[in-house]
Amino acid sequence: MELWIPITIVGAFMQNLRSAVQKHLKGRLTTLGAAYVRFLYAAPFALLYLFGLKAGTGLPWPEPNLTFLAYCIAGGVSQIVFTALLVWLFSFRNFAVGTTYSKTEVVQVAVLGFVLLGDTVSLVPMIAIAIAMVGVMAMSAGQAQISVGRLLAGMTEKSTLIGLTCGAFLGASVVFFRGASLSLGYEHGAWMPAAFSLTVAVVLQTVGMGIYLAVTEPRTLRDVIVHWRWSSVVGIAGVLASIAWFTAFTLQNAAYVRALGQIELVFTFFASVVVFREKTTRAEVIGILLVVVAILMLVLGR
Repeated sequence: MELWIPITIVGAFMQNLRSAVQKHLKGRLTTLGAAYVRFLYAAPFALLYLFGLKAGTGLPWPEPNLTFLAYCIAGGVSQIVFTALLVWLFSFRNFAVGTTYSKTEVVQVAVLGFVLLGDTVSLVPMIAIAIAMVGVMAMSAGQAQISVGRLLAGMTEKSTLIGLTCGAFLGASVVFFRGASLSLGYEHGAWMPAAFSLTVAVVLQTVGMGIYLAVTEPRTLRDVIVHWRWSSVVGIAGVLASIAWFTAFTLQNAAYVRALGQIELVFTFFASVVVFREKTTRAEVIGILLVVVAILMLVLGR
């Protein structure tokens, strides 16, 4: 088994855990505040991981360049814009349609990866990525109880455009972060450039979003500090997820990584059905089956 596969699965699991804790915080913080803790409380652990990796392995430091810095800034800004667009999307009455279309991110990563980095996708993974996108959209539509007719009718709505743009920025952040690691031209494996890129990106995001909140939502910034216990859990889970994501992105085409990363939805579905005994719709079941098929195609087809 190729190394990027188990690393991606670990990343998806930790992201699932981080999202669950963030939902717990959502009742205590604003939406932007709950999003900011993923950066603020991840930054110290990212630094600890980077210097621990250096001390433990003795690997040389990567040599950053302007291209690396540009990719890090672009990736960080794209991720923050994605968060802001998602918040805006929730303000629309028909936000569920737009949210469903934001799930096209899986395919947009493949397109952006080819345009920006020249990453190509072979036939079987391409089919798997398309199936994964349909599966994710079906699950999203099922959870929001949106019919196929309603989804098609909503293609011309403003929320749909925002949803597609939302997916594009999320996809762009993934591609930019992969570009950052690759631009280092490191010759000693993927771990150090991935850790270096992650740390620089998280520190830049922490400073940038912190300045924005200090100006626009100073009370939120205070609340983020007050609720440090749960926020620290978000930071730990988030940085573990990011370590896995960045390493996987460095090792493999980001489109493959993001497609396999949809296994996160399988974890969520399993928890909702088995642990919380929640009812599921037919669309959700079809969606999760499609995601599983896509994952098997991606792993076995390679």
